[in-house]
Amino acid sequence: MPKGMGKMVAQNKKAYHDYSIEETYEAGIVLQGTEIKSIRAGKVNLKDSYARIEKGEVFLIGMHVSPYEQGNRYNHDPLRTRKLLLHNKEISKLIGETKEIGYSIVPLKLYLKNGYAKVLIGLAKGKKKYDKREDLKKKEAKREVERAFRDRQKM
Repeated sequence: MPKGMGKMVAQNKKAYHDYSIEETYEAGIVLQGTEIKSIRAGKVNLKDSYARIEKGEVFLIGMHVSPYEQGNRYNHDPLRTRKLLLHNKEISKLIGETKEIGYSIVPLKLYLKNGYAKVLIGLAKGKKKYDKREDLKKKEAKREVERAFRDRQKM
């Protein structure tokens, strides 16, 4: 998680379940008109979104930003493709990493930092079904231990 992360707007919990995250990058987003107002209101969904690299630029596809209520004719297409702002060095590293089979770029969190919308993207490798089951077992075991510890302290 980047230092000084501002107000969290949206989080992609499904990404942590479906992928194992290798590396994370902070990227700015190119927005149009009333999109920032909708983002500040928290009307964003990252659930089925992903990032793709085309011609040396990174684009976020499938992020849903609801139209702004007072935006009337200045509103935008909620599912439009948005460009991500990264340094050239980061983009070239991502290009090299995503050429390997099984790697994807997924948005993890959307937050506001110093008035700007930022997205935390992760270089992710897909999990197999048995990996997901194993993670759920570990999570459940951890909960059981915490529950037992909490009950013991009450006595």
